[in-house]
Order: sequence, then C-alpha cells, then structure tokens
Amino acid sequence: MRMRSLLGLAVGIVAALRCVCAIAGIRVIDDHDRTVVLERPAQRIVSLAPHVTELLFAAGAGERIVGAVDYSDYPEAAKRIPSVGNNRQLDLERIVTLKPDLIVVWLHGNAQRQLDKLVKLGIPLFHSEPRQLEDITRAIEKLGQLAGTDAIARPAARAFSARVEALRMRYAGRPPVRLFYQIWKQPLMTVNGDHLISDVIRLCGGQNVFADLKPLVPAVSTEAVLTADPEAIGTAIFDGKARTDLDGWKNWPRLTATARKNYFYIPTDFISRPAPRIIEGVRRMCEALDEARARRPRDTQR
Repeated sequence: MRMRSLLGLAVGIVAALRCVCAIAGIRVIDDHDRTVVLERPAQRIVSLAPHVTELLFAAGAGERIVGAVDYSDYPEAAKRIPSVGNNRQLDLERIVTLKPDLIVVWLHGNAQRQLDKLVKLGIPLFHSEPRQLEDITRAIEKLGQLAGTDAIARPAARAFSARVEALRMRYAGRPPVRLFYQIWKQPLMTVNGDHLISDVIRLCGGQNVFADLKPLVPAVSTEAVLTADPEAIGTAIFDGKARTDLDGWKNWPRLTATARKNYFYIPTDFISRPAPRIIEGVRRMCEALDEARARRPRDTQR
C-alpha cells in the first residue's frame, strides 16, 4: 500500500510539473507589445515576410520554416521553402494545411483581414517590425527563444550588435549631412524619423529632412524637397535596376545635392529589409555621407 501511495504521489507530482510547464511555457513579447506563449519550442514555422525568413535563419530556426512568402530568397536554402503567397495576398488554406505551431507576421506588410482569420484559428502569431537597429538584435534573440535555438541565436545577436556599435563609434561626431531618402519615385515617397532607415541615417551622422512627418512612409512633393534643399539624396536599387530613379533631380541645378552630385544608391536587400544584412546597408550609407562631406567647399567642411 505504501509503495502504491508513493508511486501515486510521484505520478501526481510529475503531472503537476507538466501542467506548470505548460502554463509557463515560452513567453515572448512581440513588436506589437503582445505576449506570445508557446507550450514548447516551435517546430513548424510559417514566415510571412522576407525579412522574417532571414531573421529565423539567423536565429538558427531556418530548418523549421515550413512555409514562406514570395521573395524569401536569403539565404540560399530559403528559396526551397514552399510559398504561401505574398505580402498582399496569403494562401490561408495552404498555411493551415502546413499545420504551423507559430506564424511570424509583418505588421506593416501583411493584410490585417487575413491576419485576423489566422488569429481565429488559434495559431500563435509573432508580430515583427523592427524600427531601430537594436530591434534586429532583439528579434534574433526572441525568435531563438520561440524556436528553442538560443544557443545559435544569442551569439548571432551579439555579433550583429557588435558590428553596429563598431560603425556607430566610427562615425560618431562627424558633421551632419542633411539627407532626402527616396523610397518611391511616383508617387514621391520617403521615410519619417521612426523608420528603421532613419535610424541608419542617424548612425551615419545624417539628418533626415522629413523626420518630423507623422506617417511612417509619407508622400511628399517635389516642391517640399526643393524647399528642404538636402545636401544628399539616396534611394534603393531594386533587382539590379539601372540607376535612373534619381535622374529627375538633375533638372534642379540649384539643389545642393545636384550641385555637388551627391546621389547614392543601396541595394534594397541591404537597406529595406530589417534583417542582419542591413549592416552592409549601414556601411554603404555611412560611406556615401562621408563622400558628401568631402565634396563640401573648403570653407564649409566642418
């Protein structure tokens, strides 16, 4: 009887511990300030943004991605992941068929109606939208927690953070450069001060001339750019596209950026995706602003 009682007690303790673990589980706060709870590390993950796919691979969870949106093309292994649609239109039926235990979504890019349907299915969603370079560090760590790949994610996050800080120290204190960053040509669009690209600009000693606008990606007029008179103008190159998107500004010879030929281009994968490869975009941005400083008349180089 005593043995049976002890055995019963042991079974009860194990069951209680399992219950506590299930309740505690893995708890991570996402970029929408929501707490995402998993009973155990995610084994089947669906990525709904190309930058998310890169972040998951950086966190050591690439092999657990069972579905991803179009243009999830880095690293090379990502190209072999089954497609579940794109940022504008998701294949919800396909996503459900894949039986994910975690879906990582992009706040700014995925259609809210479709996300609401996924929420109703009870699949845990982690919202990702890094707004600062340090947010990328945290994203790698958090995704590592959710996937149970902390041993890979933490060193990767530290390495990325160290590279960012090295560039920050290198360019700290350099004379500011007033910059217009062109996101789109028609309609003419830029980024405000809360956008990740603005954080890159600040690190390099640049000043976003439209930082104070309220929309994250505001539309602006040609007249507004001419009035702001930026010292430099930059944009991204899409899919190896010829460098013509900034040619229209050459029609305004009195614009400081035009007078000094301060135009620069960064491949979109290095500047538009909030993932570890943005460190190359930071480097190129900083070098471009240094070139703008070097082109100043001698009496203004300070």
